[in-house]
Amino acid sequence: MLESQKNAFFLSDEVCYLNNAYMSPSLKSAEEAGIIGLQKKRFPYEIGMTDFFNPTEKIREEFGKIIHTTDYKRIVIIPSVSYGMATVAQNLKISAGQNIIVAGEQFPSNIYPWMKLCKENQAHLKIIDAPKENLHRGKIWNEQILDAINADTKMVALGHIHWADGTLFQLEEIRKRTREVGALLVIDGTQSVGALPFDMQKIQADALICASYKWLLGPYSIGLAYYGEYFDEGKPLEENWINRHESENLAGLVNYQEKYHEKALRYEVGEHSNFILIPIVLAALQQINQWGVANIQEYCKNLTEAPVQIIREMGYQIEALEHRSSHLFGISLPNPRFVSSRNETEYSMEAIKSKFKEHNIHVSFRGEFIRIATYLFNDKRDMEKLIQCLS
Repeated sequence: MLESQKNAFFLSDEVCYLNNAYMSPSLKSAEEAGIIGLQKKRFPYEIGMTDFFNPTEKIREEFGKIIHTTDYKRIVIIPSVSYGMATVAQNLKISAGQNIIVAGEQFPSNIYPWMKLCKENQAHLKIIDAPKENLHRGKIWNEQILDAINADTKMVALGHIHWADGTLFQLEEIRKRTREVGALLVIDGTQSVGALPFDMQKIQADALICASYKWLLGPYSIGLAYYGEYFDEGKPLEENWINRHESENLAGLVNYQEKYHEKALRYEVGEHSNFILIPIVLAALQQINQWGVANIQEYCKNLTEAPVQIIREMGYQIEALEHRSSHLFGISLPNPRFVSSRNETEYSMEAIKSKFKEHNIHVSFRGEFIRIATYLFNDKRDMEKLIQCLS
């Protein structure tokens, strides 16, 4: 069982950081790797041909361990989720009358491409809003998504969890239903992959897109994507030299190639060999694999289980564990009946924001939710501070 890994980060004991879903703090080991990468530019003559390829190959292997695949040529470096989703949109063959299904209020990078694509092709964007029920909300939401998938569905585009409240989407069931109707399943894993187990062998997503700066503990402006067989012969967003057949032969680059590298490698962003960011990403992925994703989720579960119960007893509402993640979850304010019976207490987002600021507690407020995002640098003291402020 993992213990607190706060010493692996630079966080001060004075800060209660419950906001990894906003941006992760730097690992000490990853920062050191980035500094070494930065310093390599001092002596460019020491950067050789293998430095363009070997580090990214190692990243594919490490990310492959996290998502449970050894098909590394399906894993590519991207600059952002929007870039990864734009690649999907460019290669999605959708006809008038077909539909794309998304969850209500999911992150914009997994909405805007489908809005444009549907508008251009007279297709329909079906938004499945969260149920109004508080009891079994996640269960009902998943059932509504499954019911919405029909013969006209071309793609379902979701997160593994909802980015605002941690609602867990049952991807294996959704994948089974999409296969029955011949639809694609595209996942934004930014708020889950690296902290919540994801098994590509079981889910078999057609695409998985992840920014690195949250639960993959990497830097901003770089991410990772997995593209399945549907995209093997697709059109990349850009034409760059490194994605072409035999690009490893720098001396022969003017022997222009029409052929791309195998499988998904055509979709990598230009200059993806980034000599500063790539070492940071690699160090972070190696550390995550050393800890183990399942162990990270278990640590967050053990850390938050008792505090969640206490917070519920105060009147706040939190989804049942079987319908949400443990590393990221939403707290909503007590219902009006509870508040009216305790009229001496101010239950408002503004009051809570003020209290959190006073006690140096960092969270995010997303819609009606106080979003709590814990990680291995959090401990019992952080939970005690959270409870104290909410009370």
